[in-house]
Amino acid sequence: MIKEALQYIVGLNKPELVEVGGETYSDKNLHRVNHNPKAVELRLKTLTSLIDYIESGADEMADKMILHVENPELVWLTSKLDEDRERETLIQAVAEIPGFDFGRFIPHEEFCVALRSRFIETEDQKLLLKFAGTVEAGTVARYSDDGVTQKATVKTGIASKCDAVVPGLVTLKPYRTFINLEQPESQFLFRMRDGRDGVECALFEADGGAWKDEARASIHNYLEDAIDKMGKRKRFTVIS
Repeated sequence: MIKEALQYIVGLNKPELVEVGGETYSDKNLHRVNHNPKAVELRLKTLTSLIDYIESGADEMADKMILHVENPELVWLTSKLDEDRERETLIQAVAEIPGFDFGRFIPHEEFCVALRSRFIETEDQKLLLKFAGTVEAGTVARYSDDGVTQKATVKTGIASKCDAVVPGLVTLKPYRTFINLEQPESQFLFRMRDGRDGVECALFEADGGAWKDEARASIHNYLEDAIDKMGKRKRFTVIS
């Protein structure tokens, strides 16, 4: 308590300024009082609402603004540096996407529901739905597994069955960026295993994250096209 009290008393004294070699020094830390308050950014969910905001002119903006595509799910609308070398962020656009737990085995029924509701329909998506929905529990582990190729028993009719190769590398389009854009297509490794409660399925990303560059480019192009249509290319710069 005594130490804190002494520090408080010392802090009440006015700072002493000393000039040494043409430089000015102070015996206390000085903090500049900022008289240039910044707005609290709005949080939006779509790129359409972001463009609508810009087009509306509802708020005063700097003469130069930046649209920063940080990642496939996040875009910032921020100003150029002001006289204090600071930026003002007006908009944070965050994509609202369903998501999928890649790299984790989940029960095949849950997997089929997610595959139908969180992926765009493609030929491989339909193939996985058909396969995962007809595979027989307890048959995946009967065959040799080299880490890529698997086999399982699938139902081909009411009473008939056959052995089939589990699809390995598949090309899918999960929802991973703003919904109004074309979703990036990429490869996944499909795996199955026999769990305690039945067959479990998993998808492992197999493109090294290249889809992220494609998604950022898609957002970048969408924003530039919209800015061009408004005739505001000189005022707004899109970076990604």
